[in-house]
Amino acid sequence: MDWLERTAQLRQWTRSGTRAPHKPLLLLYALGRFQQDAADELRYSAVEEDLQRLLTEYGPPNRTTPAYPFHHLVSDGVWEVRTDRGPGSPGSGVRELRAAGAAGRLAPELRAALRSEPELLGRMARVLLDLHFPPSLHGDLCESVGLELEPAETGQLSAVVRRRRDPRMREQVLTAYEYQCAFCGYDGRIGAVSVGLEAAHVRWWAFDGPDDVDNGLCLCSLHHKLFDKGVLGVGEGHRVLVSQRFVGHSPAAREHVIALADRPLIGPQPGAHPVAAIHRSWHTSQVFHGSPRPATAA
Repeated sequence: MDWLERTAQLRQWTRSGTRAPHKPLLLLYALGRFQQDAADELRYSAVEEDLQRLLTEYGPPNRTTPAYPFHHLVSDGVWEVRTDRGPGSPGSGVRELRAAGAAGRLAPELRAALRSEPELLGRMARVLLDLHFPPSLHGDLCESVGLELEPAETGQLSAVVRRRRDPRMREQVLTAYEYQCAFCGYDGRIGAVSVGLEAAHVRWWAFDGPDDVDNGLCLCSLHHKLFDKGVLGVGEGHRVLVSQRFVGHSPAAREHVIALADRPLIGPQPGAHPVAAIHRSWHTSQVFHGSPRPATAA
């Protein structure tokens, strides 16, 4: 049984690039718990709060529940659920899972494979991360689920993660934006080398976002992370969106985040393609959280 292929082919609801990372998040959480205690069983009522927090932080903007993946992941052959009455899930309802004392854990065959081939756990986790989340969130997500991963063995993953990133995209995007953050204008260098600037995908690579300049933004490290977390976005007229859900009272938070609301993007330079509307729309609907703040008074 090829567990990497099975991990890559988790059945998820999908429509026009809609994000539904419920199963990947649950499986990452289960792998993290297995790494900590291979005999651990995850009682729904005990882990519901953890799973809801993961969905809120790394899931789509719309409200959702961890009960859905807890029940439906069984159909992918990597997960099992039992209740106080015996094997089998009582359904995908929150009340049913709580009342029945539902508990889940990795499928027996998968647990055996992970014990006999310890490096499999890291490979499965990296497949889930690469296929469903941008690189800027991988470290935070691993920390959130308690996963400790060794450096990726990329050659062994290439058969599963088939798309290849274009290594030229970073240079093309940074050149288009003249090596300055499109949100704040940061343009730091050490000698001739830029530092703290990154090429951000607007529509995530994991969701068929192309390695093209019109799907990229040159952002400083801070604003790249906030962009991928849904705090920041790009709206009509290529102006910065700042989520009303963002809270920050310090002068730094006001200056570096809240004050960006409704500012025009810096760049790209004449002749370079600005962010395409189709990619902006995807990010706004699938990543950006809540409603945008109005422009702040000068």
